[in-house]
Amino acid sequence: MSQVALRPAEEPELLLPDADVDDPELSIVIPALNEELTITEFVRWCLEGLATAGVRGEILIVDSSGDATAALARDAGARVLRVPKRGLGRAYMDATPYIRGRWVLMGDADCTYDFRQLAPFVARFRDGYEYVMGSRWLGSIEAGSMPWLHQKLGTPVTTWILNRLYSSSFTDIHCGMRGITFDALVRMDIQSESWEYASEMVLKSVHMELRTAEVPVTFLKDREGRLSHHKRAGWFSPWQAAWINLRAMFVYGADFFVLKPGIVLTVLGLILTLLAGFGNLTLGTVTLSLNWQFLGLAVFVVGLQAFSLGCIAQVLFDYTGRKRERWLRVFPYTRSVLVAAVLVLLGIGLGIPLVVAYINNDYALTTANLVQDHLAVTGLAAVIAGAQLFVFTLLLHGAVLATARTRPR
Repeated sequence: MSQVALRPAEEPELLLPDADVDDPELSIVIPALNEELTITEFVRWCLEGLATAGVRGEILIVDSSGDATAALARDAGARVLRVPKRGLGRAYMDATPYIRGRWVLMGDADCTYDFRQLAPFVARFRDGYEYVMGSRWLGSIEAGSMPWLHQKLGTPVTTWILNRLYSSSFTDIHCGMRGITFDALVRMDIQSESWEYASEMVLKSVHMELRTAEVPVTFLKDREGRLSHHKRAGWFSPWQAAWINLRAMFVYGADFFVLKPGIVLTVLGLILTLLAGFGNLTLGTVTLSLNWQFLGLAVFVVGLQAFSLGCIAQVLFDYTGRKRERWLRVFPYTRSVLVAAVLVLLGIGLGIPLVVAYINNDYALTTANLVQDHLAVTGLAAVIAGAQLFVFTLLLHGAVLATARTRPR
């Protein structure tokens, strides 16, 4: 066919090569945007890699170019899915219904990742791994292929942050060459339409407890005359990509910031509130007065709220079902509501002496440091805890029902 530019389709349109592959094991799925400089060689690399690995595979180029990329890719032997330009992550969403292999290999069409060396990915899939990350740090990085800021700061720092948040051990979370089983990809239910899809995949692979491996890859510099998409978009593009990737890490790892810190704050606040619960308490040179008790109450409330939100966050991002089951065992509906009611009644009871004193004192509070003042603050903590437990129980069980309904199967 003639190598002319095709207009981006308004709806997905699948173009088949002359020599199509039947029943592929591996699908190489590659988004492309105006890559006519490299696409022909890239497809040849893929075909060579498939032959070397001894695997039957298809090449699916998800194209939204305005140049001859689609025509060149089909002439070289790839399937081409024409889609509107809607973002890198969205390209993979559009491609999912057209993927035929049980393993999926992703990457870039610019010949910066050497797809002639895809055999290690196939070997890991055959060993039973569900998610296989490429790593430039375990492999090689050609001089001039990566800006100094990305190589020395951006990727190492964001990888370190992700490993701390998720207790993982990745070496290169931004590597564009990665593989996943088709079943896991569907269950992963990718939502990000832009650059952050890459982080979303890594984060969900941890949440889903996929069997994960890393393999070394070779990263090459851009071909003469080609500009990376970041450079095309301007100097701000890499910073924007870094920020939206961090946003994805923080959102999908929200429980890291609230669950365990919430437990610590709840315990510390409760101890401080109860120590001064029956009046001033002198410990060495420090006297725990009513002001200290109010401080303890504030810390307790913040901690309890953080812990509750952390539990909800775990339920929202639970792909195994184990965390939902654990929190339902800890907070069964009937028992939790009864405990909440008891806490509220107990708190009201502890506040009654202060109310009686207030009425007997012509509706005025004294400034004396009386026991009923401390008991009332303790009662206030109990009322808040009871109300929080009741609301949390409703939200927890509601979140379990909502996620059970929407979780991809």
